[in-house]
Amino acid sequence: MAYTVSKLTDYSAAALERASAELFSALGAEASAVKNEADWKLFRDRWMARKNGVLTQINDLWLKAAPKDAKREAGQQVNLIKEQVEQKVEGAKAWLRAPVLEVTHPGIEVPAAELERYAFEKVGAVDITLPGVRRPIGAEHPVIKTTNEMVRVFQKLGYSVAEGPVVETDYYNFESLNFPVNHPARDTQDTLFIAGQQGKAQRDRLLLRTHTSPVQIRTMEKMRPPLRIVIPGVVHRNDPPDASHSPMFHQIEGLAVDTNITFGDLKGTLDHAMKEFFGSSVKTSFRPSFFPFTEPSAEMFVSCFICGGSGRRGNDPCRPCKQTGWIEILGCGMVDPNVFEFVKNNGYDPRKVSGFAFGMGADRIALLKYGVDDIQLFFSGDVRFLQQWA
Repeated sequence: MAYTVSKLTDYSAAALERASAELFSALGAEASAVKNEADWKLFRDRWMARKNGVLTQINDLWLKAAPKDAKREAGQQVNLIKEQVEQKVEGAKAWLRAPVLEVTHPGIEVPAAELERYAFEKVGAVDITLPGVRRPIGAEHPVIKTTNEMVRVFQKLGYSVAEGPVVETDYYNFESLNFPVNHPARDTQDTLFIAGQQGKAQRDRLLLRTHTSPVQIRTMEKMRPPLRIVIPGVVHRNDPPDASHSPMFHQIEGLAVDTNITFGDLKGTLDHAMKEFFGSSVKTSFRPSFFPFTEPSAEMFVSCFICGGSGRRGNDPCRPCKQTGWIEILGCGMVDPNVFEFVKNNGYDPRKVSGFAFGMGADRIALLKYGVDDIQLFFSGDVRFLQQWA
């Protein structure tokens, strides 16, 4: 039986909802019965004709006849009905325009792909029987994944993550870290300087940071001891790219400052961190070295986690450790008192506090961990290579 508009005697919210539900049910049934252009024209005129269409009757019998205190609610409901009717009428027309493909489900006609978007966007309808469009899900880059894993190791030890600018001044990158004016690292052979800085004082000249150590000074300027931070970030050096070098790479540094910190604290912290990251079976070894900002300084090695420290992989030599059974993993040392002098007024009096610092290359660790033999593969953007860690 065709839908007939009845005059309302009850204008409560519940009554309006019931009446509208009855109308929408009839609207959907009649829309689904449209099979050709003639059916569509009859459907359109029945619901939208100006003289006696259903919408006109709704406006006269529901809205105009509504009591004054119910006009607002009735008007909102009539507007909603009008929107639904227009969408249904236009929707039936859109489906008729689209060529029909093979029927994959009883009673469902799937429009051709080139008109699906038109039908859906124009009508606002969604066919929930069709498969959704899935966006490919990305994954962490192996270097970023390695960085995050190492940072989490130190976060568990109570370290906070600190960050700083990539474009630095000579003061933070060199001077405040106890690099002498004539230190080779300042040369253009190693450092990428920003052009047009000749008119500035030496300490104010801009450059691309060569390590994340400037963040140590910046953090000590802001925070008083005790202090424990881990610093991940990208750095730049004037290195020609090859299998083991890149002008852009990633570092992870750490700094701990407190009273009575000793080299034993440094060794215990790093030994625990390496066992947490590489596995409890690895051993650590410290060998004397030199860095301008630490004294004494050391390089830390871990027993080769690939060959188990034997130097061989079956009958073949172990290439990552060069048959030594040890892999150099980072540089470290006790913070040089000269560095504390630059932040002495913020509680870092070298006579009262001590600390240790360390730094490692995240790219190098990723190379070892994933068995990659060319650092350039990490930065080539080749999806085929990166998909191995997706």
